[in-house]
Amino acid sequence: MDHNDNIFMKRALELAILGKGMVSPNPMVGCVIVHNNKIIGEGYHEKYGKAHAEVNAIQSVSNQDLLNQSTAYVTLEPCAHQGKTPPCADLLIEIGIKRVVIASKDPFEQVDGKGIEKLENAGIETVVGILENEAHEQNRRFLTFHQKKRPYIILKWAQTSDGFIARENFDSKWISNEKSRQLVHKWRAEEDAILVGKNTALYDNPSLTVRDWKGKNPIRILIDPGLEIKNDFNLFNEEAKTYILNTKKDEESATNQWIRLNDFSTTTILDQLFQLNIQSIIIEGGSKTLNSFTQDNCWDEARVFTSTTSFEKGIEAPKVEGILARKETIFNDTLEIYRNNNGR
Repeated sequence: MDHNDNIFMKRALELAILGKGMVSPNPMVGCVIVHNNKIIGEGYHEKYGKAHAEVNAIQSVSNQDLLNQSTAYVTLEPCAHQGKTPPCADLLIEIGIKRVVIASKDPFEQVDGKGIEKLENAGIETVVGILENEAHEQNRRFLTFHQKKRPYIILKWAQTSDGFIARENFDSKWISNEKSRQLVHKWRAEEDAILVGKNTALYDNPSLTVRDWKGKNPIRILIDPGLEIKNDFNLFNEEAKTYILNTKKDEESATNQWIRLNDFSTTTILDQLFQLNIQSIIIEGGSKTLNSFTQDNCWDEARVFTSTTSFEKGIEAPKVEGILARKETIFNDTLEIYRNNNGR
């Protein structure tokens, strides 16, 4: 290992994160091309279906004659299969790259070591595992999806200082402050989907779109077994696609799709979301929906806002047991982010 490998891989990771919210269901990937310890090319996967990081980095090199004397630093194993774009492992072989340094293997079954094998068989010096933990953290949604066969699950709620998520009549507006709500809209733009239960839809009539931030709207998931939510509710507008999980029908319209399920266990719901290729999801449902995921220990992150507001009585907020990863103050709200390292 070259002593500069960490430095250049760190730069590749900085590039990769620029694709956040834009590349799913693909992973975020960054690539740096280095010649004589000087960066001569950079690129990242910018949008799903568009060129991969390696292609963008190679194309950015002004003197292509230097490529066969250079090292490519890639945050994830170069793909070995024909997808939306040609295999990146083949491209690196074709340009005669001298050395490839990879942060992490790709668990996707069509790659999963095949890209590394291609490079090594072509006689290219290949190093794997540089800043691997950082790469895994960055692509934890992608890795969870392929390793656990379910979406990466983020629980989100706001609670009062005395531990209530809503009043007894289900009213929860507005527990958190305006700045906290803006942050939630940023989070929505970063994930594939957002899920609520029937009661949240009924009492709050949410849109679940991105309004206080710039970014794409997530897919909306509604759990409504008896189809009690009427079609004039905000969840059925044309601003985003909505999947309605129910017991009555399979049907599809321009932006909405009704999917019939036999039961509403977390396992069945997550299996369905996996089949829909949803890689990450924010659970913004009420107490019943959130508790179903916490009780089954089926979550990866919990993002909890605690305000200075007090209700004295109401619907109790969920409880999670996890590792406190971050704590900060947003005006008068306290945000705590927990990680679950032992979830299903």
